[in-house]
Formats: sequence, C-alpha cells, structure tokens
Amino acid sequence: MRLRNIPGSREAIGNSEYVIPEENECAGKWKEIFGNEQPVHIEIGTGKGRFLMELAEKHPEINYVGIEKYSSVLLRAIQKMEENPLPNVRFIRMEAEHILRYFEKGEVGRVYLNFSDPWPKERHAKRRLVSREFLDRYRVLLKPDGHLEFKTDNKDLFDFGVEQTEPAHWEIIEITYDLHHDEKMNAGNIMTEYEERFSSKGNPIYKYIIKPYKI
Repeated sequence: MRLRNIPGSREAIGNSEYVIPEENECAGKWKEIFGNEQPVHIEIGTGKGRFLMELAEKHPEINYVGIEKYSSVLLRAIQKMEENPLPNVRFIRMEAEHILRYFEKGEVGRVYLNFSDPWPKERHAKRRLVSREFLDRYRVLLKPDGHLEFKTDNKDLFDFGVEQTEPAHWEIIEITYDLHHDEKMNAGNIMTEYEERFSSKGNPIYKYIIKPYKI
C-alpha cells in the first residue's frame, strides 16, 4: 500500500532542489532546466524512485523526469536523491492528466509506465494510464521516433492496454506475457520495488513497447 500522509511531506517537496514547482512553466524549457541538450525521458508514477534513479545512473547521457502525484511517496524518492544526487534527474508532483502543461510537442523521447494503478471499475477506464485518452496525450509530447514502455503484473490492465493501442493508432513493437523468462525483452531490465515483490511470489510480469503511427 502506498504511503499518502506523512506530515510535512508537501513542504519538504516544495523546498527540494530536485523538484520542479507545479506552477512552473517548464514546457519547452527542459534544456534550460537541466542545462544541456540531452534527450528527455519521463516516468509517470515514479513511486519511490528506484527504477528512475537506477536508469539515470546507467544513462548519464539522458535526462529523466519522474512524475508522481502522492507527496508522501515522492518524498521517499527525494530522500534517495539526497543520498545519491544525480544531475540528470528531476521530479514533478502532479496528476498525470495535466502532463501536456509540462512538456511541449515532440519534447520527450520515451515514456515509462511501471505498475500503474489499474482503476478496475469500468467507469474509471479513462483514468488508466494506458487508456486511449492517455495515449492521445503521449502522442503529442513524444518525438517522431519516440516510444512508450509499460510493465505490470495486472493481466486485466495489460489486456486493456493492448486493446487500446489499435483504436488509438499505436503499434506494438515488442510484447511479452512473462518478462523475466523472455531473454530478449528482459535484457537490461531494471526492476521496480513492486516488480521485485510481485515476481518473488511467482507472478508473471507483462510488458509491451509501443509507438504511435501517423494518422
């Protein structure tokens, strides 16, 4: 279960040098924020930051932005950053629905979604981060050669995501229904906290890599 109510978490986030204030006009300004011309990749639902920070450490030539809506969870990621500062990582505390306020058209090279909230009730389908509504948003911010990577242990959510690709005009590049036993797709895989927990119980991990095509 995610931690959501740590007293003072919002204040700590607001004072952190690693967090971009929600009110900042940062769309189109990420080169200025990072101070370089490196590509920008984002993770939506970054949680405690393990995946993003390991990825950033392995790829210093890429800038990473972690997006998380829960202050108490994001605080954990910030604390990790304070222990091991990485110049190519920044965070935003925000709702994913507002993603286009923070990134300009064609500004992002890759989107990562890891173990997203499944929103199991049908009336909440549009809130799922792999829904057509969200795929339409990602299409705008991705570069022409950009793509999206999605991992989950939730079969229903994964099947839903697969079903959404065609009507949203995206194509599947790679797909697996058992990531950790797929030699090709598991090469270089970085596990999240959730992934390690679920896979240790024997749960298969599902993953796809998709990209939008011209319409």
